[in-house]
Amino acid sequence: MQQAKALEEAYLAEQKAEMARSERERSTQIANVVVPAEIAKQRAIIEAQATAETIRENAKGEADAIFAKMEAEAKGLFEILTKQAEGYKEVVAAAGGDPSKAFQLLLIEKLPELVRTQVEAVKNIKIDKITVWDSANGQGENGNSSTANFVSGMMKTVPPLNDLFNMAGLNLPSYLKGADEKIETKETNEKRKIIVF
Repeated sequence: MQQAKALEEAYLAEQKAEMARSERERSTQIANVVVPAEIAKQRAIIEAQATAETIRENAKGEADAIFAKMEAEAKGLFEILTKQAEGYKEVVAAAGGDPSKAFQLLLIEKLPELVRTQVEAVKNIKIDKITVWDSANGQGENGNSSTANFVSGMMKTVPPLNDLFNMAGLNLPSYLKGADEKIETKETNEKRKIIVF
């Protein structure tokens, strides 16, 4: 019986050894498959976090650059407006403290530019020929013939320089703005032809 017991113990020891070897193999396989997978997973997480941090840092750097640029532009604009305000104060002081006179001074300074703009608006209008037939029988507005009304309407399309001068507190010479009195027209029963080139 002792022999049987020794055999049983040997068999149990061999079984334990086999189980230990099997557990080692399983652990080795787990180590060979799971550990590299876990390492790869951790590596991917670390790389993703590093990429996200790089993107955050780049965005922060770009935001800082944009902020610095906008701040510099704002400071520049502030300086320009401050100098402009000081200049306007000096203009008002030069006008005896009267803002309306200061406005007139500034408007006079800009008058050539305003006139240039008005001239640009109509300078490219091309009129080759205008023919107006008038029997002189029809009475238009203000007792004028339709021809007189046509010519007067055409003159109103010219830039109103007199209005600009009036806004600046100036008066155009009368030979430039025309007489203020009503122009009387002579009516005849003949047909008239006016040609403007």
